[in-house]
Parts: sequence; structure tokens; C-alpha cells
Amino acid sequence: MKYNTIAVIGLSWGDEGKGKITDFLAQKADTVVRYQGGNNAGHTVVCNGVKYKFKLVPSGAPLEKEIIIGNGCVIDPKVLLSELEDLLKLNKKINLKISSTAHVIFPFHRILDELEEKSKKDYAAGTTKRGIGPTYSDKAARWGLRIFDLIHPEILKQKLNKFSEIKKDIIKNFDSNWTMNIDEIYEEYNDYGKKLKPYIIDTAYYLNQEIDKGKKVIFEGAQGTLLGLDHGMYPFGTSSNSNALGISAGTGVPPKKIGPIVGIIKAYTSRVGGGPLVTELDNEISEKIRTQGKEFGTVTGRPRRIGWLDLFNIKYTIMINGVKDIVITLLDALEDIDSLKICFGYEIEGKVLESWPIQSELLEKCSPIYKTYKGWKRLSREEWSEVAKKGYNALPEEMKTYIEVIRDELKVNIAIISIGPSREDTIVLKDFF
Repeated sequence: MKYNTIAVIGLSWGDEGKGKITDFLAQKADTVVRYQGGNNAGHTVVCNGVKYKFKLVPSGAPLEKEIIIGNGCVIDPKVLLSELEDLLKLNKKINLKISSTAHVIFPFHRILDELEEKSKKDYAAGTTKRGIGPTYSDKAARWGLRIFDLIHPEILKQKLNKFSEIKKDIIKNFDSNWTMNIDEIYEEYNDYGKKLKPYIIDTAYYLNQEIDKGKKVIFEGAQGTLLGLDHGMYPFGTSSNSNALGISAGTGVPPKKIGPIVGIIKAYTSRVGGGPLVTELDNEISEKIRTQGKEFGTVTGRPRRIGWLDLFNIKYTIMINGVKDIVITLLDALEDIDSLKICFGYEIEGKVLESWPIQSELLEKCSPIYKTYKGWKRLSREEWSEVAKKGYNALPEEMKTYIEVIRDELKVNIAIISIGPSREDTIVLKDFF
């Protein structure tokens, strides 16, 4: 069965390879939509030997597809304009639409993000300090500024004058010497509004019209499900709903118009930020996986925490997202490791748990239940690419066993297998468009 909309959702802690898979699927799509998150989420796409590192721009940009930033996102205009400039330098045509109701990150949001993280101490979420959380806080409190305000100078000035005074008072509780030049901020953001104005529309209306016409649309998640605000590991996550449940809220497209949810997992676990990670490793193996998988943040460059593959929490995220088809990425990063472990469950004080315990306080007490599998040998980059060309049957037998264990335990279809960063390093077992 063919669909004209699909969603690409990370089933773990983020960094599952959503950017690559979105780019790969976008070859047959018309539009790629980001529906949540801000410039705290980095997606890396490799096309024809060129590496693109996006923070806000949807992953359809290298293919010059129509790209949309939905109302569920928070936007730092300076970052967005810088990414657009980088694309233009590469002679890429930009077909961008931005929701007029997406919220805007201001300098005082970034200051607050850093100050709040410091004050939280043990409860700090490990944010990127880009101002994402405080901007979503303002949105929920109904005093945020939106993209619409940037293109209406009189509204921008009035709101900014009012809200900046409130923010100034809050920030001075942390730092009594802090000052803010509101006139400079107004001039800066008024200029951003002029530059972004050509891209700003009612994206909810537009998207529904295009989907009804049969246009092929991909909804791209920014962070992994386990970082989500409502159904992730609170408070050690992000400030928006990064799972499929956030698509409708973040775009205005109703659930009945959203096709299959394609879940992305990598062959092991990684994450950034604080909080318990039940299968975490801190040894030579984790260093080897980190190096082979290039596990360093796209946005911050900080090394990611590494652990064995955790099918127990992925069962939970499959349930939350309604996933029937998954993509497995970074299998090549596990090469040359003699034995590999997969987590099938947790136990607390000798009691085996029935479902993933969402509370971080419980997760701190959990121990993983593992099974061990034989690893596969190292191959050169060229050899992995040759395997991808030949297809599934050319994979090492140990890797096929590993994949089939995942499939059977999760009771899903394996749709795509990725064994390298480029589009060509991809084995397709199911075509969605």
C-alpha cells in the first residue's frame, strides 16, 4: 500500500539517524515538515560527499524539496537565517515556508536557559542552553512572541517592551548586574522579520490543502520519543512532544491525514543530557562505539553517552507512536566487537517489570536483563557500500541474526537498514511512497 504522508520518528533518546532517513525518503516526497523543537536538535545529512548539519532547517533541503517549519517549533531567527545563507552558498534553491504562529527565541530566553539550568543542580535536564525551554514556557504562559509579531513592527515593539521588563526582573534575581538594551533587540529582530517575511504563511491551511491534493509529505521529528515532554523521561528531556502525538498539534494536520509512523532506532543506545540510562557503558567498548558511530552532538559537539541496545524502552515508544515499521541505523558502528548485548527487560530488587517505568526515580533503581549475541567483523567503508548495493542477503550472518532478534522481539517490520552515512549505504525492504 502506498501513502502520501508518512512520519519519521526517533524511538529512543534522539540521534537515531532521522536526518539521513528523512533525506533518503524525501527523494520521492514533495515536502518535509518539522513539527516541534528548536535549534537544540541537530540533524546531519550526507549528500554527494557534502555534509549538511541542520538545526532548524528540515532535512529535505539538500534535495531542494519544499520545507516547512510548523507552528510547534520555536525559532531562533539568527540561526535560521544563517542556515539559509549556508544553503545559498552551496547554490541550493530554498523553498521554505514558516508558520506565522511558531514562537520566537530571544536573547533573554538564552540567558534564562543557562541560569535556570545552573539553579536546578541535580535536576538539570542537560539542555543546550539555546533558550528552547524558556521559549516554550512563555508559549504555555501565553505571553510569548510569535513569527507573526516579527513582521508587524508596531506589535513587536509593544510586546517586546512589556515582556522584556518582566524578563529583566526575573533575570536580575539570578544576576543583579545584568542589563538589556531593548532598543537594540527590537532593531535586530525587526530586521529578522523583514528577511523572513517572504517565507511566512498560514502553514496549517497550506499543508491541509496540499495533502488533499495528493502531495507527498514527510513529518520529521526533531528529538527522540524518550525526550518528549509528556511521554518521555521527565524532567531529563525536551520541552515539546517529540513523538507522533505532537504532529497534529505542531502542524494543524489532523491524525486521519497522517500515514504510517516510521520508527527509527540505532543498533545501540546513545543520548546526551542528564538522567539515568539503564544500559549505559563506560568502558573501552563504549569508547569504540562512540568513535565508530561518530557519537558527538551535531549542535554542541559534546560526546554522547553510549549503552547497549534497549528493546524494553523501545517497546514503550512503539506503543506510544503506533509504529509497525522500523528503520535500523548505524549497524556498521558495532563492527569488530566480539559479543553484543541486547536488553530485553528491567528488574528492580529482583522483580521483573512488565512495562518501561517512565519515572526517572524508578529508572535509577533498574538493572537491565541482557542476552548476548555474536558480533561481526570490521569492513572498510567501500565494503559496506558494496554490501548495501547487494542487499539484505549480503549482510554478515551475525548481523542478520541481530536484526531478526530485534524484529521478532518488537513484533514489527524492518523497512530500512542503514549501514553508513550516505544515501547509497541503505537497504530498502519496504517502499512507502
